[in-house]
Amino acid sequence: MEKPKNITENDWKALQRKYQNLEPIIKKINSGYPVQYLIGDVDFFGNQILVNENVLIPRFETETLVDKTLNYIQKLKLNNASLLEIGTGSGCISIAIQKAIKKIDITATDISSKALTLAKKNAKVNKVKINFINKDLFKLRLINKYDILISNPPYLIKGEKIDSKTKYEPNIALYADKTGLNFYLKIFELATQVLNKKFLIALEIDEDRGLELKKIATQFFPNSNIKLEKDLSNKIRYLFIYTE
Repeated sequence: MEKPKNITENDWKALQRKYQNLEPIIKKINSGYPVQYLIGDVDFFGNQILVNENVLIPRFETETLVDKTLNYIQKLKLNNASLLEIGTGSGCISIAIQKAIKKIDITATDISSKALTLAKKNAKVNKVKINFINKDLFKLRLINKYDILISNPPYLIKGEKIDSKTKYEPNIALYADKTGLNFYLKIFELATQVLNKKFLIALEIDEDRGLELKKIATQFFPNSNIKLEKDLSNKIRYLFIYTE
């Protein structure tokens, strides 16, 4: 069978290894079903991350979030830090950071028990130790203090039209409220309670809401450094808040 033009060489090889009959698989892909779910894993920051319909497919933009966060961790000398991830999904962010800096102690939360089942598998596959908590952010009560908080939370406005491929991904991981900001507000509130005096907050954001979020962050963290940063496509996609 010849490789369809809409499938990359690497993906085609992976599909050939996994499926004997490729006709129904190609039909699924042509209907917009993500090839990553059919393959069952993706490469994220050089790590094998298992994916299924219970988790978002890790994006290049999120790799850049990890890369920039690692640079901040070095700059702020937080290598021995404790890190909290909100909405871990497949676990890809926490796993990438844990593999890059072994001494960091990581706790990762998610509202979805199915997502966490997969995240735990991914931690095992990548031989890292992460403390997973199955809890809704809006009901989260934490005893410990942290130095770093990282999140790529849901930020799409309810009813917002998006790329048709995301229709197979979990809505719970994509959509916020009608402002698109409720998760960030809760994260800021939580951060004021659980972060140590010297801290780093690293967030992936919607390219259209950077200035608005920076303004809100200034109200929560008036004495901190607040920086918007761009992704590889030159779009403002990250918000970093830190003290030195």
